[in-house]
This record gives sequence, C-alpha cells and structure tokens, in this order.
Amino acid sequence: FSAPGSRMPLVVVGVNHRTAPVEVRERVVFDPARIPEALRELTGLPAVRESIIVSTCNRTELYCVTDQGEAALGEWLQRYHQLGSSIHHCLYRHEDMRAVTHAFSVASGLDSMVLGEPQILGQLKDAYRTAQETGTTGPMLNRLFQAAFSVAKRVRTETQIGANAVSVASAAVSMAKTVFSSFDTRTALMVGAGETIALAARHLHADGLRRMIVANRSVDRARDLAAEFQGFAISLDEIPSHLREADIVVASTASPNPIITRAMTASALRARKRRPMFMVDIAVPRDIEPEVAELEDVYLFTIDDLQSVVEENKEGRRQAARKADQMIAAEADRFEMQLRTRDAAPTIRRLRLQAEQARQHTLDQARHMLAAGRSAEEVLDFLSATLTNRLIHAPSQRLRDAAESGDDAIIEAITNIYHLDRD
Repeated sequence: FSAPGSRMPLVVVGVNHRTAPVEVRERVVFDPARIPEALRELTGLPAVRESIIVSTCNRTELYCVTDQGEAALGEWLQRYHQLGSSIHHCLYRHEDMRAVTHAFSVASGLDSMVLGEPQILGQLKDAYRTAQETGTTGPMLNRLFQAAFSVAKRVRTETQIGANAVSVASAAVSMAKTVFSSFDTRTALMVGAGETIALAARHLHADGLRRMIVANRSVDRARDLAAEFQGFAISLDEIPSHLREADIVVASTASPNPIITRAMTASALRARKRRPMFMVDIAVPRDIEPEVAELEDVYLFTIDDLQSVVEENKEGRRQAARKADQMIAAEADRFEMQLRTRDAAPTIRRLRLQAEQARQHTLDQARHMLAAGRSAEEVLDFLSATLTNRLIHAPSQRLRDAAESGDDAIIEAITNIYHLDRD
C-alpha cells in the first residue's frame, strides 16, 4: 500500500453504455473462457500488481493496482482486442478515491443502464471470483471488492433503489401480481416473440409461472422462445382455441389489426367459468380490442397504463439513488480511512515493541536494584525517571536536529503527535 497521504495506486479504465455505442462495446467484450489468460497477461504488464476484469454487454472495465497510471491499461485493452482504430475517446479513467467511489456505484446499480438493476452485482462477484482463482487479486482489490459488495447490500437494504419495476415488461408482471397472489398454478399466453415478450416471459418464469404458451406469426420463432421455458408454441391463428387456458395474456406484435377480439375473449371467459383473466397489451397499434375491457372478469391494461407506472417507479429509484450517493460517499471516506489505518499498523507495532523493550529493560534493572538492597523509593524514582528518558529520547533528539536544520514540519508533527501546548 501507499504511505498515508500519498496517492492510492488504484486505477479503473473502461467503457460503458454512456461512453461507447454498442458497436464499440461488443468489440471489447472478453470471452469468459479466456478471461484467466487475459488477467495473467494484464498482470504481467510492468508495475501492474493486481487486476480484475469486468466484462458484460454494457461495460468492460479493468480494475488494477499499478503505479503507472491509466495510459498503459488503455493501450493494453486496445492491443488485446486487436482494434484497428483507437477507442481512447470512449474510455473513462478513475484513479484513487474516484476509483473506489466508482466501484461502489457500479456494485450498487447506480451506474447501470437500468438504474438500480441487481444483475451487475452478480457479474462483479463472478469477475472477482475468476480473478481470485487466477491469482491476480491482492490486498487492495480484495478489500475494495469486499467493501463494494458490503456497500451494495447496504444500499439494497436501506433504500428503495430496486423496489419497483422500471421496464414495461417487469411492470406488466408486477401488475399481474396484483390480480394473482402466485403464478405457480397459472398459465400465460405470450402473443409475439420479440424482445419485450421475451423479457416478460423471463420475469414470469422467474416468479414461478407453471405453464407458458407462445403464439407468433412465425411458429419457429415461437418455438425458440417457448423452449427456453419448457413451454409450447402455436400460430396466431390458433389463439382462439387456446385463449381459454390463459390466466395471463401479454401481447406485443407488429400486427396492424387487433389479434384478440372482444368476441374471442367472451367465448374464452364462458369456457373459464368466470375465472379472472389478466391481459396486457404492449403493442402499438393495439393487439387486443379496447372493447375487451368492458367484459367482466377481465383486467386489461395498455402500454400507457404501464408507462405511467414505469415513470413513477423511475422517479422513486432516482430519489433512492440520491440517498444511495450519500451513503456511497460516506462509505468511500470510511474505506480510505481504514486503508490509511492499516498502512500505519506496522509502524504502530514497531513503536509498541520498542516501548515494550524499553519497559522490560528498565524493569529488569529495577529488580536488580531491589535485590541489591536499594530502597523501594529509590528504585521507583529510578524506574520512572529512566523509563521516561528512554521513551522520549528519540523524539527529543529529532526535535533538536529539526531545530538546528530549520525543519519546521518535523517540529509541527511531533507537537501534534504528543498534543503539546504551544504556549
């Protein structure tokens, strides 16, 4: 570690969704299988003593302990990925305490594309574990990442940063929970096979959905998505035959005309014997006829309903993020203080050892005096005076030397250390 008061040899270099477009980010992604090899190469650079590589679809970051600064790290990243053109304009660089604050913010989800998303914490833990197994972490990065995980847990526990849905897909699933207490006995019909439908399907599956049907114009695409959740695929034309099975319907296609009609839904409800049906229409133009909302036992929500929920939840997360920022700043200060305290620990141990040796030597002399028949009062006077002289000899000598050479800094330091009254 660096001496107290000097710079911390911690550097972060990287790109993320804010600094680089996807065509740059995808070029600097590390193959997970090759990360151990890359870590060894990175730590083999001159003056790089520790390293961790974080690589996701939205960020690639190098966390290093090095005395050389960030320039060599950016050059290595470009060289490793064999990039013909420079990416230096996309790189961000953090050193010392800015690097600590950045690590805490990333772990807490404050630097993510979706504010407060929890996936990045798991990705950081995976990156840290890989570096540990490869042998490229050390005292500094071990402490940094353990502290980052602890801060992230505190942010999750003490703020509402991840409490509410901030994507249309997750908002749809959250609204479904207001109708059904659990999904483990429910069937969902997903109409479409695009990104939003896939994300909603993953949320439902993660929440314990029992059964899933995927309907799409291209049945092959429907099969691909359904296979991910052990569901089954149908064509759009088959929806009338299966709608009665659906407790939850999520629709998002590019169809110019409604796919699910009022008559179709009324028929399904009769077959369901008035069991409720939750429906979300995320499409524009709409996939579900608006008149479906007039039917009893149907809870129909549109993209506008979801968007208002999402915006409200985003504002809630932004407020939580402001509180989290304050927590992170305080935790970063505490981290710096702990590092400096640990830096001083070896000196404190040497100081205590030296004082203990002086005490033991003086005590031995006092015992010999007692054994020789000297009075207790004389021995106590010798003991106190000799021990005092031995303990203050070194600082006294240093003060005299400083006075002779005009070294006011030493005089000021000893004055502060011993809390001396300047008057």
